[in-house]
Amino acid sequence: MQAIARPLARAAPRQVRAAAALSTWANVPAGPPDPILGVTEAFKADQDSRKINLGVGAYRDGNGKPYVLSSVKKAEEFLTANNPDKEYLPISGLPEFTKAAAKLAYGADSKPLNDSAVAVVQSISGTGALRIGGAFFHKFFPHSKAIYIPNPSWGNHTAVFRDSGLEVKQYRYFDKKTVGLDFQGLKEDLRSIPTNSLVLLHACAHNPTGVDPTPEQWKEISDIIKEKSLFPFFDMAYQGFASGDTTRDAFALRHFVSEGHQVALSQSFAKNMGLYGERVGAFSVTCADEGEKKRLESQLKIIVRPMYSNPPLHGARIASTILNSPELYTEWEDEVKGMANRIISMRDRLYDNLVSLKTPASVAQKAHIYMTADGRISMAGLNGHNVDYFSESVSKAVKGEL
Repeated sequence: MQAIARPLARAAPRQVRAAAALSTWANVPAGPPDPILGVTEAFKADQDSRKINLGVGAYRDGNGKPYVLSSVKKAEEFLTANNPDKEYLPISGLPEFTKAAAKLAYGADSKPLNDSAVAVVQSISGTGALRIGGAFFHKFFPHSKAIYIPNPSWGNHTAVFRDSGLEVKQYRYFDKKTVGLDFQGLKEDLRSIPTNSLVLLHACAHNPTGVDPTPEQWKEISDIIKEKSLFPFFDMAYQGFASGDTTRDAFALRHFVSEGHQVALSQSFAKNMGLYGERVGAFSVTCADEGEKKRLESQLKIIVRPMYSNPPLHGARIASTILNSPELYTEWEDEVKGMANRIISMRDRLYDNLVSLKTPASVAQKAHIYMTADGRISMAGLNGHNVDYFSESVSKAVKGEL
């Protein structure tokens, strides 16, 4: 018996070592690189002085450098002078921020807002707001578990809603032939969507096309959505960035509310306040009355608690300080207009350059120019120093001259 036992005892360590060599995660495949962050990494590795990064959706100044708003700097100085603590926020966020964010979006004269009928929670920027919304609709929307988004839409919309448990479907939006809104296709698709479905709408500065409905078209869209009893979920990541006017950019949302729609809203302050890394946003839903608002807020907190417990503090304080200070608010609005005007001027100059260079309508290659594969570009990445080079490079690429 001992002779048999000894070889088995000696073999055991080898078996353990063999088993240990097979990791628990050995069959986990490598995922694809993020389409935007991957572009940024390639941009950083390029040593050419002419390189241009048009992938990242972040504002850059006229010299291509990150830009911190003056109003943000002043808000931070004010906060520092008041020696703030670093305590946890409530699950629903900083109250003075969520109240001001809702006012910015819905307007001071909003009936649901003045009736205390808007349930709102602070979120981890716009993406977090969408994720909260997706989870809320999956859990409580009494009709379909599908959401209809425009084709195309922001690349992360599908993943956010799919991972929230919603089925993602599409409706027509962009017409490649006219390089504009496929309004007829959009209306036809909205009319064919099952009654009581959930529909995502970009409030302004549609990502990735930059094409928005006109106010009159928004009114028609509102009528169709009301006829079909669809539920509108607005994504407003760029309030103020589309036109330079925060009121004008909130037209669609405010019109829908004034027409009696119940709506949901995702807000982000990453772009319009330059608070990219602070992750400041909000998710809100209009309700029938204050009692319904309180019930919805209680359920939103239940969704947030296991997701991330409570939101970040510093960025919310910055945004709140700006939104609640008449002087800083005025300065901020002027800065937003200035940023929007610079982007608009780059778009106009790029268009004029491409026309003057007799550039065909499609792009096939690039030269030290980094952008996502779908052709989306961040106009903020262009400035007076590189827009001509970009125009010439695009023209040459399309003509096959590179």
